[in-house]
Amino acid sequence: MNPILYLDYAGVAVFAATGALAASRKQLDIIGFLFLASVTGMGGGTLRDLILDVPVFWTVNHGYVLVCAAAAIVVFFTAHLVESRYRLLLWLDALGLSAYAVLGADKGLDATGSPVIALVMGMLTATFGGIARDVLAGEPSVLLRPEIYVTAAVVGAATYTLLVHFFGVAEMAAALTAFAAAFVVRGGALRFGWTFPAYRSRPGRRPEDIK
Repeated sequence: MNPILYLDYAGVAVFAATGALAASRKQLDIIGFLFLASVTGMGGGTLRDLILDVPVFWTVNHGYVLVCAAAAIVVFFTAHLVESRYRLLLWLDALGLSAYAVLGADKGLDATGSPVIALVMGMLTATFGGIARDVLAGEPSVLLRPEIYVTAAVVGAATYTLLVHFFGVAEMAAALTAFAAAFVVRGGALRFGWTFPAYRSRPGRRPEDIK
């Protein structure tokens, strides 16, 4: 089995768990858990495959659907044991984002050979599932939190693409390095509040002042 596949399964499982945690915060039934876990776990990869015009990964290998279902069931019976489910959601999301940034870049590179497309696919794969989860669950979107988020996915995807495409590093070594880079950025943002300077609005000019 391709070592990258293990990271793929892990990324799906972790993202699915965050979807199930969001369902637990909304006190949904088991079907709600299964739905949110599946959308979160497989949403980013589905968007990636549709854009790349390749077979959607979970239709080729139904094991991904079973992984999402297993994660949903486990969280359904254990979520009440967690003191802060939203904080756990954020950290698991950071793990999923880091894994999916690598996987998206890998698939984009394999499908097109373009490092630019690989970077974009890594970013989309890593972020779309979490965004869809928050929209469906009515949670504050991770995309709109002040800490660095999308940038972490870009760092992971860029690191993997550079190592594999430009330096010829073995895929597994590059994947682990890129995963660690993305997680350090996102984890540091969660732990230390790393942010970029935000836009500050300025008073507009009065219509009579415009010449």
